[in-house]
Amino acid sequence: MPADGLALPYTPDSPEGLAARWVRWVADAGPVSNPVEDETGQYAGQNQPDDVWFLAGTYGRKPVERRCLVPIGRELFLPVFNLWDVGSGGPPPVVERAFGSLTLDGVAVEPVEIGTPIPFTVAGARLNGVTGRKSPFPVTVWGLWSHLPALEPGEHDLHAVGGDGEGFVVDVRYRLSVVATAGNYSLW
Repeated sequence: MPADGLALPYTPDSPEGLAARWVRWVADAGPVSNPVEDETGQYAGQNQPDDVWFLAGTYGRKPVERRCLVPIGRELFLPVFNLWDVGSGGPPPVVERAFGSLTLDGVAVEPVEIGTPIPFTVAGARLNGVTGRKSPFPVTVWGLWSHLPALEPGEHDLHAVGGDGEGFVVDVRYRLSVVATAGNYSLW
């Protein structure tokens, strides 16, 4: 069971489990250090789990470029486009016209569709970006996601673009430095 005491209805390393854990990661950040609102990458290293490295998209207001350090040996998991259904009792809605693309060091990586048909509980920080409240709440998520193997040490460029096909577009670029040192993994 996770440290917050809230079990997931999914295996933690399954696609659905990773997506649910990612939503909880965003919710744990709260409004000040929300990784989705982050414009520089300064919050990228906060509250990261030990087995995977989560990266965030944006709320679609404008293109964002972030810089961050990633520890050697960590797989990456991120949404190219996703939506949360807060308070849901069933499967999340599917966005039929959604699109997404991801490039890593100039090489295209095809995102995969992942949804969580069974709601999972999120109890994040006060005023978090998922539920807006600290109290536990059921959530489902659907989207186009990428699960990438651990990167070689050094510099990497990751660029994700996705949207709903109705005018909402997420455009985020990460300048990643894969390093061996521990500690705060933001460059700012």
